[in-house]
Formats: sequence, C-alpha cells, structure tokens
Amino acid sequence: MKSNRRLIARLAAASALALTPQAAFAQEGEQSEASDPVSVDPQVRSRDLTGTFGGQRMSYTATIRENVLESDDGKPEAIIVTTSYVKDPRDTSRPVFFIYNGGPGSGSVWLQMGAWGPKRVAIPSDAQDDGAPPYPLVDNPDSLLDVADLVFIDPPGTGFSYLTEGTDPEKYYGLRQDARAVAEVIRRWINDNGRWNSPKYLGGESYGTSRTAMVVDELEGGTYNDVGLNGLILVSTILDFAGREPTPGNEMAYIVTLPNMAAAAYYHGKVEAPSVEAIAEEARQFAIGPYATALLKGQDLPGAERAAVRAELARLTGLSETYLDNADLRVTSQRFYKELLRDRGLTIGRLDARYTGRDFDNAGETPDNDPSFYGIDAGYTAAINQWAREMLGFETDREYQSIGREPGQHWDWSLGQYGRNAYLNVAPFIGKAMRENSQLRLFNAQGWYDFATPFFGAEYSLNRFGIPQDRLTFEYYDAGHMMYIRDEDRAKLSADLREFIRAR
Repeated sequence: MKSNRRLIARLAAASALALTPQAAFAQEGEQSEASDPVSVDPQVRSRDLTGTFGGQRMSYTATIRENVLESDDGKPEAIIVTTSYVKDPRDTSRPVFFIYNGGPGSGSVWLQMGAWGPKRVAIPSDAQDDGAPPYPLVDNPDSLLDVADLVFIDPPGTGFSYLTEGTDPEKYYGLRQDARAVAEVIRRWINDNGRWNSPKYLGGESYGTSRTAMVVDELEGGTYNDVGLNGLILVSTILDFAGREPTPGNEMAYIVTLPNMAAAAYYHGKVEAPSVEAIAEEARQFAIGPYATALLKGQDLPGAERAAVRAELARLTGLSETYLDNADLRVTSQRFYKELLRDRGLTIGRLDARYTGRDFDNAGETPDNDPSFYGIDAGYTAAINQWAREMLGFETDREYQSIGREPGQHWDWSLGQYGRNAYLNVAPFIGKAMRENSQLRLFNAQGWYDFATPFFGAEYSLNRFGIPQDRLTFEYYDAGHMMYIRDEDRAKLSADLREFIRAR
C-alpha cells in the first residue's frame, strides 16, 4: 500500500540521520547512481450503488481513481484523482459531464458534495452557519446522473491530487499548464471508457470557469486528437479579470460590482424595489451609463454631475452620500461588506452577501473574515472525507485540500504570447471554440449575491465580440457564489441543466 511505502521511506530517512558523515555520503552517492524513476501504483476503488435522481431509480458505479501523469523520461510527476459516477448498464451514447472547481487550488468537493454528486452534505439553506459536526450526508435527488455520467476532477494540488517529490511546480501550476494536465486526464478517461462518440460537457465553478476556457482550447484548439464538445457549463463565472478588486486607475471593478451592491442592499432592506431582478437591472443601466461616464471623466467631472451620480449611488447601494463622497464615488467591495450594515453591528459575506457576521469590533474598513465561507467550510470537508474514505474505500494519509495554498503560491497567470503583465481575459478562447464548433453551446449560472464573481462581470465578458450570442443561456439564482447551498436554487440549477443537456 502507498501508506506502507511512505512509512518505509520515513524509516529509511531516519536511519540515514544516524549514520556517520562518511556513511551518509556514501549512501547519497549510491542513491544518485540509482536514477530509475520511482514507480507509482495508482489506486482504484469502485462501488456498485443505487439511487434516485431526477425522479429515476437507477444503479450506478462510483469509481475513485489515481491518474499518473509522467515526464518524458517516465518519471511520475502528478497524481490526479478523479471520482466518476457511471450509470449501469453502461451506455456509450449517454452524455458525460467533466467537472471541477476553482481556486486555483480548490478541490471538486463543492460541486460534488453540494450540487451534482449522488450524495450531498446537508447544511443550513438559509444563510446560517453550519455549526459543528455531525453533518448529515444525504441522498441527492438533484444529482445530474439521470441525464449524464459524471466525472469530478481534482486538478494538481487540489483534493487528494498532488505533485510527486522533485516535480517542478511551474510545470503544473498555471493557466496553460493546469489546462494541459486536466485535458490529458479527460482524454484518458474518454479512451479508457470507450466514450469518444458520447456527447460531452465540460464545466466548473469560479476559477473553474477560467479553467474551462483554457481546457476547451486544449481539447478543441488544435488538430491533434481533438475532443469535440457539446456544451460548456459555467457556474459563477470569472473570465475577464479586470472586474476583480480594483487597482488605482482601473475603474472597471467599480462598474461591474455596483449591481451586486444594489442586490445586497435590497436583500438586507437598505433599498426598496419590486424585486432583486428590478434593482439589478436599474443598477446595470446606471453602472454602464452615467456611473461609467463619471468615473472615466476623473477630475474633469463637473460638480453638478458628481452630485447627481452620488445621489443615485446612495439610492442604489444604501450607503450615505457622505460616505460615497469621502470614497470619491468609488467603494471597494471590501469596504461595502463592512459599511452596509455597520448600523446593525454586522458585516456581509463575499461569496454570498446573504450571510452576516460579527467582527471583533464595529470600527475599521474591512471585515475580519468572510461569514459566507466560514459558515459552510467544515461541513463540506467532513463530507468529502467521509464519502471518499469510508464509503468508496479510498486509502491515503494525505489531507484533502478543499482550498489548497500551494497552487496559488506558484500560479503562472501569463498567457504566454501576451506576456506576464498583459490584460488577462480568457473569454476569447470560448469564442474561438464556439465559432469553430457550430453546435457548442454555453450555460452560465450566476447568483445575485455573489461578490467573488459578480454577475454583471460575467455578462460583460460574454457579451464581447467574437462570442456567438445565440448559443448562450443565462440563469440567475437567489443566493451567492455557491447558489446550490440554498435548497430551492439547487433544485432550480439542476432542472435548468437537465433542460440544457437534453436540448442537444
């Protein structure tokens, strides 16, 4: 077993420490001469299970597998874990959906144990903290297994996946590097399971949407061993990175987050509107019109125009005109989380603005933490470990990296031909794939209360030239970044995706 090999390796290392310097030097010399690559015996565990999904009772096989990626000289470099759910009896005409999360550094636990896996963790649906264990692991009738076989992928450095000792992180941690590894795992799964002619869907959440743009370019962007795709499924989209937290001189982040501020203010009773859809649309039109114009005028903005913009900002966001004036009409998301409910002694969440938290004190500009993350993380971590280790029989002494730090510390954000500091927008890869594949369609899901990947930012990035608009589907949900946490939205998301997949 792998754990036994590691134990032997540790004992050998401990023995080396006890050797004399001469003996240790001799042993190192012997090891350097034995340069054969260390072999890895990939672990595979399968279980035959039954469940009811989308109203259909079915048998399926759950398989958790270690996939070994090697260097050109045969050295194992990356161990990538996939968890697949395939309906029995196997049907090669069924669609297959390849799924991952984001980060970079996030394991597939969130979509697997929260949205589309056959089991899910039951945590509060009403934006309340998940508290302490035990966290119930329950059947998930909203799993998509009734319409597609599911393959969850943990990219290098996420989940149980890892790089072997001595592997250069720069070879796997980056926009293009990560996409190549994921694309190779997808090709292997298709080949090993005889699914070359199956309808294929690809998608993820958050940075997983960026990964989708890169992976589709790897799968469909060349002429060698192309994999045709039927659909791209994006959840909480980030493609154009100009919409992230602003830097001095970049006004776009203020523009694309303003509708989120209006939605959050509406949810918490700070502004009045007929519905969240109505206030969001008002904010969209103001953001792309008078507000964008005012920001771009900079110090040439006339006083009267400034006053009018400030008044409308106050109406839409629930913030005072004095605060907006002091912020020069530019309120960062971090400041907004702290300021919106300061009068109640509360902060709001980044991933989901429905969540509220209490800081150490009520002063300061930014929250101590994100209540919409610490309100859910423990339940998901417990669920994936219980499911993989106890139910599927996966054996490892590694910790599951739900949000791993290592990939982000080494991530290469450059697109190569444009240089490291170029404007980062991966949406053109999606446009290219759709133009060159006349049946490739895209589904985009956004939560109204998601500040991590604002819905207006997703709309902006997918509305650019070169992306066929007649094959885009947008759906919106009454929650945040992980809209499936809310029971009603998980059911809606699955119903929307069933319709999207069946419509091929």
